[in-house]
Amino acid sequence: MVAILITAGPTREHLDDVRYLSNGSSGRMGFALALAAATAGHQPTLVLGPTELPPPPGVAVVRVVSALEMQAAAERAFATADVAIAAAAVCDWRPARRAPGKPPKPAAGGGQTLELVANPDIVAGLAARKGRRVVVGFGLESAAAGMPAAIARGRGKLVQKGLDLVVVNLHDAIGSDEAGIVLCHADGRDEALPRGGKDLAAARIVAAAVQLWRERATT
Repeated sequence: MVAILITAGPTREHLDDVRYLSNGSSGRMGFALALAAATAGHQPTLVLGPTELPPPPGVAVVRVVSALEMQAAAERAFATADVAIAAAAVCDWRPARRAPGKPPKPAAGGGQTLELVANPDIVAGLAARKGRRVVVGFGLESAAAGMPAAIARGRGKLVQKGLDLVVVNLHDAIGSDEAGIVLCHADGRDEALPRGGKDLAAARIVAAAVQLWRERATT
């Protein structure tokens, strides 16, 4: 049995108590990964951003809202994990300051400037202290650019962040039950998965990550 940390869903970066920045991630891929891991007899922990979908039954879930909360929860879970799969769509930016309550909007015709600061790169932080553990990242790329360009960007992320595997898919997979996916392995292989349900892709992603961990654990 392999202990697997999975991050999933979006984050919300609050401007005040009502308004926030976020994205359209549904968490479906993360849920599929957690279910695939549990079905294969592993022990998944799902660190989950805000989503309307019910998580898979029997899976340990840690609910978070912001990127900073997700970072803290992921780091805690990673301490006892063998594999980390970072499928969450973490907001790149958060407001520099969170206002209390719900401030009134500017007067008619008035503008407003929003100061943003960068959120931490959670998967890169995990990879930096992985040791013999396996860390898998996701590369969600523009469908307009096409898959070859997406794969090139995914390979760049693999090297820059010190990952063991990058799952490349196009942004039209957000909110969809299907995804066309390529697994970019650190040994240079690009493994294209047939376009289909996220449950089938998730099972292959989990199997590939576990295989990497087992190979590493026996060397």
